[in-house]
Amino acid sequence: MAREGGGAAMAPAAAEVRYGIVGVGMMGREHLHNLAHLAGEVEREQSVRVCVTCLADPHPESLLLGLRLAAELGLPPPQTFSGHRELLDSGLCDAVVVSSPNMTHSEILMDIISYAKPHHVLVEKPLCTTVQDCKKVIEAAKQRPDILMQVGLEYRYMPPVAKLIDIVKSGTLGQVKMVAIREHRFPFLVKVNNWNRFNCNSGGTLVEKCCHFFDLIRLFADANPVRVMASGAIDVNHKDEVYDGKGEAFVPEGIVMVGKRAGGRDGVVTVKAEDERIKYQGLHHGSSYLEHLNFLSAIRAQGACSPAISLDDGLLSVAIGVAGQLSIEKGRFVTIEEVLSS
Repeated sequence: MAREGGGAAMAPAAAEVRYGIVGVGMMGREHLHNLAHLAGEVEREQSVRVCVTCLADPHPESLLLGLRLAAELGLPPPQTFSGHRELLDSGLCDAVVVSSPNMTHSEILMDIISYAKPHHVLVEKPLCTTVQDCKKVIEAAKQRPDILMQVGLEYRYMPPVAKLIDIVKSGTLGQVKMVAIREHRFPFLVKVNNWNRFNCNSGGTLVEKCCHFFDLIRLFADANPVRVMASGAIDVNHKDEVYDGKGEAFVPEGIVMVGKRAGGRDGVVTVKAEDERIKYQGLHHGSSYLEHLNFLSAIRAQGACSPAISLDDGLLSVAIGVAGQLSIEKGRFVTIEEVLSS
């Protein structure tokens, strides 16, 4: 498989992979948890040392929480910086986890890609908040074959979802004709400066949250979307929320139920879905741990394989959400071509 951007092979993998985390909010600290658990496991099994050497965040409170967590996890204290440029200049890391607010991804990614020293990147979803910014990042990445970039659509790795993907791809159920995904969730979590309450920062709910599901639908259907029709409104969440005078929120069990129409209800089989590789369940049922395991393997493969979730995957998951938001606004279906060419 060709890696993102193609080109010459990467430099040989070192016996140590040093990580920096940009954005030490809830997800940044979740990545810190996963890397701490990953470190001990891969050092025993793969003779590679994984360490978190630095953290960057403009909010002192977030940096303090990151340092406290590192101490609780028994990690050496990482060096802290107020911004991602200082982190890059430090020369302390080989790979960067970008877990900052959505609207900052584009600038941070472009700075990492253009930096002289290569840094591999795991960027949280969504890749960027707009299709235009996603495309700019992809074009820039094509000029850096020495950089591996992976998008954090980690729902693919949830054991029941991964099991269902395997079953669908095996062909035993026949050709997939329709995919339906339903989620009932609590309101969006409170974030620093309430950035996630506004579409201009998050990209909109369909981009911020539902990009996960759009990515899974593409996998199950083994096809890319042609057009999108959506409906939506604010009926409950955020109705009573006001920020500076403005206001704009079912995780799968560890089983998969499979059946065919001919067998009816009695023919449904329940399959237990577990992954013994998971050493830390965390906020996403072990999927973030498996995501990091995959990212590390891709780094150590010296460019011989691609990241499992590419920049193009990230672009399409955003494009579907943008098309959905536009469809709600315009009251009509929106083609993916219309969104991608805008």
